[in-house]
Amino acid sequence: MISHGSRDDAWVSIVDEAVNGVSLREDLPVAVSFLELVEGRLIQDGINELEQAGVTDIMVVPLFVSSGSTHIDEIAYALGAKPEPERETDLECFQVSAKVHFGYPVDDDPDIALMIWDKIRELSKQPEQETILLVGHGSVHDGFRQRWERGIASLAQRVAQVSGVAAADYALLNPDSVRSKAEYWQQQGHEVLVAPLFLSEGYFTKRVIPQRLEGVGYRYSGRTLLPHPLFPRWIQRQVEDWLASVRDCSGE
Repeated sequence: MISHGSRDDAWVSIVDEAVNGVSLREDLPVAVSFLELVEGRLIQDGINELEQAGVTDIMVVPLFVSSGSTHIDEIAYALGAKPEPERETDLECFQVSAKVHFGYPVDDDPDIALMIWDKIRELSKQPEQETILLVGHGSVHDGFRQRWERGIASLAQRVAQVSGVAAADYALLNPDSVRSKAEYWQQQGHEVLVAPLFLSEGYFTKRVIPQRLEGVGYRYSGRTLLPHPLFPRWIQRQVEDWLASVRDCSGE
C-alpha cells in the first residue's frame, strides 16, 4: 500500500487504520509505505520488508484519489511497472527483485461516491435546490489534467445518483476553477455543498480550498475520504481481484 505521506503523525495513523481494517489472508504479507516524509517507512523500506518475507510478487495499491496524479506515474516507473515516466522525475528507481503488479487509484469507484455523500450529507437541507461540488487537486500538465477531469467528472455523476441532490459537479485547484464553478451554481439558484476529494485532511483542505472560496457563500465541513469503513473495502476488493487473477493464470 503506497500513499503520499505527511509529517503529521495523525495523517499517517489514519492511513494505517484504513489498511488495518482490510480483512486479508493471514499468510499475506502487507507493507504500508509512503512516497516521502515518513522516515523508515518509505517505498524502498516496504519493498525490503516484503522481499525479506520471501515474496516473489508484489501487488501495489496506490492510495491516491486520481490516475491523473503525477505521483502515480513516477512511482509506477520507479517500481519498474512502466518503461518510462510520462514526465521527468527526480524519483530514482527502486531496488526490487519481485515482480510488481501495479493497481489503480480511487478515480470514480462507486464506494467512493458513497463515502463522499456520507461525509457531506449532514450539510444537506433541501436536496432539490443543492449542488455538490467535488474539489480535487488536479494537474496543470497535459494528459494528467485530462485524467483528473475524466475521473472526477464520472465520480460527480455517481455522487449525484446516490445523494439525490439537484446536481453534482467538480472543480480543480490546478488549473483553478473552484470559485467560478461555485459562483456558476449559485447563479442557478443552488446552494453549494463543497466536498474535498482528498484522502486525508491537511493544508489543501484546511487552507487552500477555503481561501479560493473566500467571499462566496457555500457549505463546507472539510471532511475527507478517511476515515471511513468503506475505504478498507475498496482496498480489499482490489487485492482480492488481483489474487483471483493470479489463481486463474496458475490454474489453481
